Amino acid sequence: MAVTADGGSSARKAIWRTFWILAGLTTLEFVIAGTKGFYPDWFGITMATVRTGVLYTFIILTIAKAFFIVAEFMHLKHEVKRLVWIILIPFIFIGWLLIGLILEGGFWGGA
Repeated sequence: MAVTADGGSSARKAIWRTFWILAGLTTLEFVIAGTKGFYPDWFGITMATVRTGVLYTFIILTIAKAFFIVAEFMHLKHEVKRLVWIILIPFIFIGWLLIGLILEGGFWGGA
């Protein structure tokens, strides 16, 4: 990263902002993991529903954290949009493939 006229303070601010966002998301994950046993008592839902909701929440938070890490620390936020799409599209298709395999894999060999 090139040093700017302000001595790099804007770059440091962006890194600290990303750090605090990642720290907040990680704290949220810990709070959810630590309190997931209380949800059935609070809302009257089954534990299986809680596990499913927590799993999907963790997946969404992990993708959000990966986005911030790739955008700031791998400098993709500052790249040309074509390069970002060249990197992003294969991951979208891999995710689509994994979801398809998980959903359709249970039907293999069934009558």
